[in-house]
Amino acid sequence: MIDSHIAGLPNNEVRWVKLTQAEIVKKLKRLGFKVGRNIVRKLLKKHKFVKRKMLRSKSTGESKFREPQFNKIEKLKKEFDARGLPYFSIDTKKKEQLGDLHREGAVYTTKAIEVYDHDYSYLSTGKIVPHGIYDVKKNHLHINYVSENETAGSVCYSIRVWWNTIGKQRYPDLPELLLFCDAGGANNYRHHIFKVELQKLADEIGMPIRIAHYPPYTSKWNPIEHRAFPHVTRALEGVPLHSLEQAKQLTRNATTKTGFKTTARVIRKNFEKGMRATKEMVEEINIFFDKKIPQLNYLVRPMNF
Repeated sequence: MIDSHIAGLPNNEVRWVKLTQAEIVKKLKRLGFKVGRNIVRKLLKKHKFVKRKMLRSKSTGESKFREPQFNKIEKLKKEFDARGLPYFSIDTKKKEQLGDLHREGAVYTTKAIEVYDHDYSYLSTGKIVPHGIYDVKKNHLHINYVSENETAGSVCYSIRVWWNTIGKQRYPDLPELLLFCDAGGANNYRHHIFKVELQKLADEIGMPIRIAHYPPYTSKWNPIEHRAFPHVTRALEGVPLHSLEQAKQLTRNATTKTGFKTTARVIRKNFEKGMRATKEMVEEINIFFDKKIPQLNYLVRPMNF
């Protein structure tokens, strides 16, 4: 009965049926079979048709550094594990618009939450930029909410705030800070300004900072992306956001039974966009590039280290 309604990819590995269970029940009824949706669901499952969402797993490109850099990252993890040292994954989550704008998800309410029927940008009352620092071993995520701009300066300032409020209390004797991050965005491996800001950060906290970038087109492998951010997304969905404080309070509810915990803070500081590093700034960076894939792996030491 469903043969004429089956479509699929050219390689025939994936097929789908664009009929609801109720529609299949009606069609079966016309053929003389009186069954309910539960039976239809079981029959579909028997024939390997299970309701699924599209999986965003195809890479838009391929990096020649993919496998060697993944091996490098795993080696760093094992080295730090052997030394009993922590490591952290950082990234900026999807920016959120403030105001009476529609957001995905549903919540229990006494009345329907009314928002604008269109999500035009001019209806927004502001924007928030959530930057996260994820302690992989502790399974703890800290989110700093910054208004408007994401820059190399805002990223390093966020790390500085996290270190001064959480990091150094938890790891007072940490000899080196290992950060895993994407290859693009404000912490782009090609941007000198990110390294300049890292130098300022290293000087302030008095500790070397080791950076390992995930190769281009592999940001989803960054632990914070798949192990932490989905919980924050669920905590924020279903309600309009009107302030950074509200986002902070909702984010603190992002916990799980398996031990995942979240803290959040609001950073009220403006960061100028479009900052560029001068030749003199770059020459003053106390940076050491690894011999293997140096563009993605380097250590920034304090100037007086």
